[in-house]
Amino acid sequence: MQRETAFHIWYFIAAILAVLFLQYLMTTAVQVEEIPYSQFETYLRGGKIAQVTVSEHSLAGTFKQPLEDGKSRFATNRVDPAFADELAKYGVTIEGAPDNSGLVSILSWILPTLFFVAIWVFVFRRMAGGGFGAGGMMSVGKSRAKVYVETDTKVTFADVAGVDEAKAELKEIVDFLKNPQEYGRLGAHVPKGVLLVGPPGTGKTLLARALAGEAGVPFFSINGSEFVEMFVGVGAARVRDLFEQARAKAPAIIFIDELDALGRARGAFPGIGGHDEKEQTLNQLLSELDGFDARSGLVLVAATNRPEILDPALLRAGRFDRQVLVDRPDRIGRAQILAIYLRRVDAAPDVSAEAVASLTPGFTGADLANLVNEAALVATREKAPKVTMGHFNAAVERIVAGLEKRNRVLNRHEREAVAFHEMGHALVAMSLPGTDAVHKVSIIPRGVGALGYTIQRPTEDRYLMTRGELGNKMAVLLGGRAAERLVFDEISTGAADDLAKATDIARSMVMQYGMEESLGNVVFERRSPYLGTPQEMPGYERGFSEETARTIDAAVERLTKEAFDRATTILERRRGVLERGAQLLLERETLTERDLGELAQVEPAMQLPAVLSARN
Repeated sequence: MQRETAFHIWYFIAAILAVLFLQYLMTTAVQVEEIPYSQFETYLRGGKIAQVTVSEHSLAGTFKQPLEDGKSRFATNRVDPAFADELAKYGVTIEGAPDNSGLVSILSWILPTLFFVAIWVFVFRRMAGGGFGAGGMMSVGKSRAKVYVETDTKVTFADVAGVDEAKAELKEIVDFLKNPQEYGRLGAHVPKGVLLVGPPGTGKTLLARALAGEAGVPFFSINGSEFVEMFVGVGAARVRDLFEQARAKAPAIIFIDELDALGRARGAFPGIGGHDEKEQTLNQLLSELDGFDARSGLVLVAATNRPEILDPALLRAGRFDRQVLVDRPDRIGRAQILAIYLRRVDAAPDVSAEAVASLTPGFTGADLANLVNEAALVATREKAPKVTMGHFNAAVERIVAGLEKRNRVLNRHEREAVAFHEMGHALVAMSLPGTDAVHKVSIIPRGVGALGYTIQRPTEDRYLMTRGELGNKMAVLLGGRAAERLVFDEISTGAADDLAKATDIARSMVMQYGMEESLGNVVFERRSPYLGTPQEMPGYERGFSEETARTIDAAVERLTKEAFDRATTILERRRGVLERGAQLLLERETLTERDLGELAQVEPAMQLPAVLSARN
């Protein structure tokens, strides 16, 4: 609305200036030299008059040569008719014309003004009708949903991979929309609402568009934030208008993306402005969900990555009857997704979807699309004929670790500290059981603050981790700082990110997983089952005492200290390998998995004490 108001203001200013300019040009174009009749006689006798126009009250004409001031026209009072004979003696042409100088003056103002008013009316109507995609003041209560038909979406379930369970859930809706009589012959009806839940980038929006493409029905797509407006009642009006449009074109699908912007729990944040307006909008949505008949072929599909903050009334039976989890794909799912995206690039024969999928644990569909694009960009920069696995490896490192910064020059002591730090990570990871394999170690700076990096790649997707495996993971994270303390007898700021991750693991072990014996099997922090992040609880109050908080802090500190001591013990026992690896890293800057394997074979395998290899 503010953008439209600014447009009107600036348009009127520009129109006024343009009218003044045009009037000036028109006035200048007809500017004449007003002369007395005696002067006219002088010019006439001197042969300077080329043409004369006689009107009812005046005489006007042109000079054969412009005057010194540049004027080529003149005007004077009308002469006596007898003077026409005198003009004829000198060969001057006399023309008769009505006096329209006043009309010209009026038209010089009216015509430009009408022209710019017509333009403004045309543009305003287009904006009011949503022609420019902005929505106007006249359509403030109209729905901003984009309407697609089957030919517009051009997406089917064949274009969606890695979410087979979610596709199976939605195929029932497709069958109903295509053949409602057969589907409802036993009295069943399609769910009124389907809520797609999952982390960002897993393909919820793509799945909804594929649903519309498969069903071949109109598809109304809108974002939850588009219902919210500065005027009270506008959001509810847009909800009503959206459902009215959908009913007129039923069977149809309504898709609301980012439902959490619209369906946040009522009364959760009373201090936030616009609270009443959001509640009215949500109430209208609940009313519409109760009001339409599922047998009419109208289905509401919504997507969110924050289901824990939605209003409970939205999720009850009869509204969003079905919740479909769209989770991160496993290795097989990633291979299926990559097979789709690899068809769009010119890949070398050594590139396979399975090989790339093994490099990308935890990647979502959006991450995989970005990975394929990054690999193609790397190959393009190198002017390679095809995209190879080497380009995919470089793309993975680019996404995970950041862009290489070879121009960042480190002094000798810093390079040594970084080399020992990264070798500390790698050596601890190679020494502990149950840890991910080390793929590469480098001291080339990357990203915002990484002076070096160690890349580990899991051999398989993991969904459960034991207490011992989490402890080993913390030891790997603290291996860099342990190496610095062991070699230089001092610590640096290079382990800041490692400390944060290790502390998070330790705190999760204590507060979420019940892995601290002194606290028992109690959960002190709940997390979203979909995102793994702490739930946003309205009016949250800590549910444990100060004494318990001190016990939690002590347990976290003890777990991190145990992991640090474990890493230090390993590095002390393999000090020789640590120093040779750091020296080799200073020479080559990057060590691969093969280099690390050859380095470890130089020294006999170390027999770890029971406390280090225990998996608990």
